[in-house]
Amino acid sequence: MADIFKTTTLIPVLSEKSYQLSQQRNRFVFKVPLSVNRNTVASAVESQFGVNVVTVNITRVKGKAKSTNRKGGRPIAGKTNEYKKAYVLLAEGQSIPIFQVEDDKAKADAKAQAKAKKRGSK
Repeated sequence: MADIFKTTTLIPVLSEKSYQLSQQRNRFVFKVPLSVNRNTVASAVESQFGVNVVTVNITRVKGKAKSTNRKGGRPIAGKTNEYKKAYVLLAEGQSIPIFQVEDDKAKADAKAQAKAKKRGSK
């Protein structure tokens, strides 16, 4: 049974809104399969990242209608896949290193700017 939690696909949603949620409210957003529920998501996050989950909210994202034209001008109708989005709230002081690359890059840029200012003032 524990293998289900380790194999449940958790795809992090990397957007400005999810980045802001992770920084301000310690919430992380994952794209999950339609078959999972809150308990499965909580157990999967805890087993894969080694953190304590406080709450999980799930929303279902419906597929959007899309259309395209073939060579002869014949229209083809279709839609994008449906999925669920899980908003995971972690315990105080815990974090998942999803956005760590961006944070490290921002820190390096700030450090470089500070060095440039220091050189300019000499």
